[in-house]
Amino acid sequence: MHLSMTLSLPRQPSSVSGARRVLTTLMSLTEAGEETRDHLAVLISEACANAVRHAEPDSTVDISIDLDDHDCVLQVGNRGTSPDGAGLRAALPAPLTIGGRGLPLITALADTATFVPGPPGQVLLRMTKRL
Repeated sequence: MHLSMTLSLPRQPSSVSGARRVLTTLMSLTEAGEETRDHLAVLISEACANAVRHAEPDSTVDISIDLDDHDCVLQVGNRGTSPDGAGLRAALPAPLTIGGRGLPLITALADTATFVPGPPGQVLLRMTKRL
């Protein structure tokens, strides 16, 4: 089976839950286990929340979901710049505060997560999770 979907959502907090609902619906068509589904829900939620928070005003959050029998590849993009020179931190921030946990969670839960080249002025985060 192969499923693919692209979304372009407004830069607003409700887009985070909307993206999560779309992914959850697509995942219901797969044989993926509950833990994997939960991890993917966190991945898309954190990536979209970061995009909403850090994107340029009046931009969109662009999402692609690509599922096959073995993997789920999520890409979340927005207009803006990559944090920390395009690096993903593996450790939680110290001191632990309300913000700053998204990228460490993504790093911990995804099999791979990296910022990839996109169009100029775009940030594109690609995350892969084995099903």
